Amino acid sequence: MSQKTVLAVDLGAESGRVMAVHFDGSHLQLEELTRFPNTTVVVNNHLHWDFLRLWHDIQVGIAKGKALQPTSIGVDTWGVDFGLLDKKGDLIANVVHYRDRRTDGMLEAVFAKVPQAEVFAQTGIQIMAINTLYQMMSLVEADSPQLTIADTLLTAPDLLNYWLTGAKVSEFSIATTTQMLDPRSGKWATSMLEKLGIPTHILPEVVPSGTKLGEYDGIPVIAPACHDTGSAVAAVPTQTSDFAYISSGTWSLFGLEVPQPVINAASQAANVTNEGGINGSIRLLKNIVGLWIIQQCRKTWAARGQNYSYAELVTLARQAPPLRSIINVNDPAFVPPGDHPQKVMDFCQRTAQPIPTTPGEIVRTVLESLALAYRDVLQTLLTVSGRKANIIHIVGGGTQNELLNQMTANATGLPVHTGPIEATVIGNALVQLIAQGEISDSIEARGLVAKMDMISHYEPQGNQAAWDEAYGRFQEI
Repeated sequence: MSQKTVLAVDLGAESGRVMAVHFDGSHLQLEELTRFPNTTVVVNNHLHWDFLRLWHDIQVGIAKGKALQPTSIGVDTWGVDFGLLDKKGDLIANVVHYRDRRTDGMLEAVFAKVPQAEVFAQTGIQIMAINTLYQMMSLVEADSPQLTIADTLLTAPDLLNYWLTGAKVSEFSIATTTQMLDPRSGKWATSMLEKLGIPTHILPEVVPSGTKLGEYDGIPVIAPACHDTGSAVAAVPTQTSDFAYISSGTWSLFGLEVPQPVINAASQAANVTNEGGINGSIRLLKNIVGLWIIQQCRKTWAARGQNYSYAELVTLARQAPPLRSIINVNDPAFVPPGDHPQKVMDFCQRTAQPIPTTPGEIVRTVLESLALAYRDVLQTLLTVSGRKANIIHIVGGGTQNELLNQMTANATGLPVHTGPIEATVIGNALVQLIAQGEISDSIEARGLVAKMDMISHYEPQGNQAAWDEAYGRFQEI
């Protein structure tokens, strides 16, 4: 067959890129067209994404890719954030960042009207203040005029797809991240939303991944799994159904791929999430604060004149004493931006542990705590689902942290396979190629990824008893 090229637009919390993925019938090849920062802007004491700048950078990348005669374009981004359009289709306000403090107190506001158990029963989504549900509740509680004039709610990738094609729809995987959709029916949880005073007429049609949405400048636009984790999981090079995955980056999304949502008392108690995947599959997972803490530490040290690369920080961490102090990486203190080295030290002081002080000690504390959090979540997911896992696949940018990869194998006692780094882009492209009929299904697609020679292997090493003891301490903090 002749070579086919698709364009993958992938936006992460730190940066975005437009990449070309070439397919000759048996091999995939990636070509980066443009990469750009995803910066934040504070306006009127609220934290926003600079969405118009992102739109401009995306257009630049697509324009560059036109010379490759792409057969389609696909967009994926992070979840939960959204824009509101008026009746003319104009964006009413700047897109607010999920780390903005407007959701403070919104869990309590929601549960005062709809019990937490009912919220989970209708949506199957992990309770997190960043979710769209609580962002929308903040507008209700503030009696925001935005809700009076809003005609359509579109999540971040849906908004970009609308600007590309004019289609006002929401792709299934991204719609599930809102905590406003019933993943069993694929329809919005309107009865719950009406109790909360959230307008339901603004919710768009939900479409499956692989849907052709329209065209941009003559190029078809296809919805991949528009949630970046959904696209990343689509590119897991698994050879078995008994696997767990970690999409590793600013967030660590640890999960299993299951055919149906797991929504019951046990999954609610465990606060797991049922997010949509390709082909209507479900990603049973938990969100873990991932390399965000390291990113913020690095930013804090740079502001003090200590400019460490990530590789240098890993080297320093290797030299620090092992399993000395442990933090809860999901503690609310670590969610907002700020002085995270001090936050780590403060946590250890509050919990009567040795206080890490050097960059190496702090980074090692964070990485070991992440690995222990992975073990904890793995046990939870296996218990809730009744499934088993013989291997952990780690995909995404975090796979470049070899120390964390090895720690994950050590902490869980399972072999770890890492790669590809560009799983999100690859998964995005694979869904486009399946939609075009160039690839038959997800099994063939994952087989293509397995042949890309991007996979590294880690076996459990070291003192397992020491990790078991550390896990006992982790459970107590």
